[in-house]
Amino acid sequence: VQLVESGGGLVQAGGSLRLSCAASGLDFGTYAMAWFRQAPGKERDFVAAISWRVTRTYYADSVKGRFTISRDNAKNTVHLQMDSLKPEDTAVYYCAAPSRFREVQMSATEYAYWGQGTQVTVSS
Repeated sequence: VQLVESGGGLVQAGGSLRLSCAASGLDFGTYAMAWFRQAPGKERDFVAAISWRVTRTYYADSVKGRFTISRDNAKNTVHLQMDSLKPEDTAVYYCAAPSRFREVQMSATEYAYWGQGTQVTVSS
């Protein structure tokens, strides 16, 4: 299984970025997908997730209303649209998948597969 993130970068506060995660080596439509983020010196925190069976989405309170997760099963890709970005959103963002057929989990320890991460920096 390989997860490859893209789309990170430097943006001013109030701006937008769209992250993408391309998955390979798995039956993508049978995996929930999630985004986590990790700022320097902090734990890896849940950001958003999308289920595999019914397209249900989940968000951390800190990003609710600003971020949108979506998936394209035909392209084996999951996206994270990030709007109204704040300096506190600065972190490395990781794409993750739990075991097959497992539903969304909020804890990073429940995820079996991870991408290499993409840096998002929001300047004030």
